[in-house]
Amino acid sequence: MRLEQLRERLAYQPLLLGAIALVASAALAFAAAATRAPIAAAEAKDLRDSLAEVLPPGFADNDFLRDTLVLPRDGGTVTVYRVRRSGRVEGAVFKLAGRGYAADIQLLIGVDRDGRALGVRVVKHAETPGLGDKIEVAKSAWIRAFDGRALGDPVPERWAVKKDGGDFDQFAGATVTPRAVVRTVRGGLEFFAAHRAEILGEAS
Repeated sequence: MRLEQLRERLAYQPLLLGAIALVASAALAFAAAATRAPIAAAEAKDLRDSLAEVLPPGFADNDFLRDTLVLPRDGGTVTVYRVRRSGRVEGAVFKLAGRGYAADIQLLIGVDRDGRALGVRVVKHAETPGLGDKIEVAKSAWIRAFDGRALGDPVPERWAVKKDGGDFDQFAGATVTPRAVVRTVRGGLEFFAAHRAEILGEAS
């Protein structure tokens, strides 16, 4: 093989690989663009459904995904979804996390305009199966004990598990988990109380 032919062949291979890579990249970009909207819509539906789980049926008539505030808490921020009915803010839903036995326990907390818990749900945790996972509504009704509770109901010193002199049940062999949830729910009600005027749109 002549030297010139060898050089041409060696130069051709990178060009061919480059062309293939360009076509593949274009195809991936097209696929990503085509699926971006359906994925975003599905994610929005999942979030909307999750938020609605901590609200009584018919409590809200607005799209609370489009009615949000970002408020400070403990050096970070919390996204608050305002819940309206006939234009009036009737409450809020937000996510908070508290340290459990294995990792953070993430909660969705719904609160009405008077500061009472409308509902609480666990959205993520890594607690021990068969023990700590009783915080899931699918495993136990324990989480429903917060429905209708407020900062004064029970009084502050009773916002604890019964083992610590409080009003809330603990689980045999897994006291750390319910302690974390009780503490986080109380923190959520305190957060709402601290920002109530802003959330309800009544701040001057």
